[in-house]
Amino acid sequence: MKKVFIALGLIGVFVFTSCKENASSKVSAEKVEVAAERDLEAKNLPQMSFEKIEHDFGTITQGTPQETIFTFTNTGSAPLIITSATSSCGCTVPNPPKDPIAPGEDGELLVRFNGTGQNQVTKTITVNANTEKGKEILRIKAFVNPKDAGPTAVGPVK
Repeated sequence: MKKVFIALGLIGVFVFTSCKENASSKVSAEKVEVAAERDLEAKNLPQMSFEKIEHDFGTITQGTPQETIFTFTNTGSAPLIITSATSSCGCTVPNPPKDPIAPGEDGELLVRFNGTGQNQVTKTITVNANTEKGKEILRIKAFVNPKDAGPTAVGPVK
């Protein structure tokens, strides 16, 4: 038991004596300048400003393809790069621009919806980009009426 206390005492002495170095002497002015430039560049980010973040197709018939365009402006101070655009299901396909959008320029995100589902349907589109937030969420919605099944046979089946 004495050996344990002696070992802990030696470890404690070692820890307290090893932390007495002056940390500020290790900081170089060159590294401070590099860090300041990096932080300044980090503030130059693009920003997506959408005209609308939700589109309502209204009442549609099931299976009727729909499409809409979400228009946005890069209101930031660096080129906007959309890395991906994904939807909450396979029935909605976003098509983002491939080229960077310069500051002050407009871009368009085409979204196609194949009209599946029934009743009130809401789908989300997640746009990942090099903005401060990193992603934007867009929504499309529609009230989907079922297709006419045609006249039904009445009576016994032969």
